[in-house]
Amino acid sequence: MRKSGILLLLCFFLVQLKSSAQDHMYSQFFNSPLYLNPALNGQFKGDFRMNLIYRNQWASVPGTLSYITASLDYNVPRFGGGLGLIFTRSAEGTAYLTKNNISGLYSYSVGSDDYVLSFGLQGGLTNRVIDWSKLIFDDQLDQNIGIIPGQTTSAELPAFNNKYYFDSGAGVSLTLNRLLVGGALQHINRPNESFSGAKAILPIRSTFHISYRLPLDSYGDEDDDDGSFVIPSVVFYNQAKVSSINAGLQYKRRNINAGLWYRSSSNTGQEALVLTLIFDLFINRDGGEKVRFGISHDANHSKTNYTNSTGSTEGSLGYETTLPARDQGSKKFPGARRCFDFY
Repeated sequence: MRKSGILLLLCFFLVQLKSSAQDHMYSQFFNSPLYLNPALNGQFKGDFRMNLIYRNQWASVPGTLSYITASLDYNVPRFGGGLGLIFTRSAEGTAYLTKNNISGLYSYSVGSDDYVLSFGLQGGLTNRVIDWSKLIFDDQLDQNIGIIPGQTTSAELPAFNNKYYFDSGAGVSLTLNRLLVGGALQHINRPNESFSGAKAILPIRSTFHISYRLPLDSYGDEDDDDGSFVIPSVVFYNQAKVSSINAGLQYKRRNINAGLWYRSSSNTGQEALVLTLIFDLFINRDGGEKVRFGISHDANHSKTNYTNSTGSTEGSLGYETTLPARDQGSKKFPGARRCFDFY
């Protein structure tokens, strides 16, 4: 392999290691609850729930940055928690660095009619793949025309382009009257992501979230679904030396939920304003069956400005239903407010 080809390959590899060390974050964190915190698994009104969310980040920047998460979970009243499954896929960069993870989740709750404390565990398998053939070497370049059409490289590519490893996470959440607070840790086992013999440890990602439900109506029951609420929230992320804060509030009125958020990063300098719109389409309101659709847009105004990137867009879809044979009277902690009341 020619020296310049080696340098190009190493530079690209180091950049990808640095970028892939940071997990992606969703602006609609409340529409991907299992990704936010494993303790939110099984915490919903119905019996069975499915969620899908897609993020297209910085659409105008060369190189794909897209993320998708699909999850399903089942409410188990006997232990007030649930069983769940989550799949996450990310695609980053022109060399098609992709990562696929599938994990199982288990959660258990304790509490009373006044509070609910939930614990969640997550474990699964991750596959990380890179397409070395998408790299461009110096013998494929011309100083006048740039990339030479149809030119192949004589560089010898690395023998390995994929990696499998076990990944794990855990979380806890507490719902107390009008307050929801929780925290989670991902990559607890600190897996090695390296394609070669050298170590590339995936740092632990920590998440802390807190929300408060403030009723705006001066009459009636504050638990009434027809009421109006303002729900301020703060979500804090930290991974390695990078931390981020997403703070804002939602206005919730019947089937409509609108939110305005500000996200900042203390290390990368990436900041954004985020607008979210969520619509709940109730199919069988008395039975708890509904479809949720959400859309959000990030307008970044820092290092990667909006003019160059055209921001980031997310779309989400959720479905929740009850099972005909389920005895609704068997719900554990029937009088307690649960985390879903905050979203």
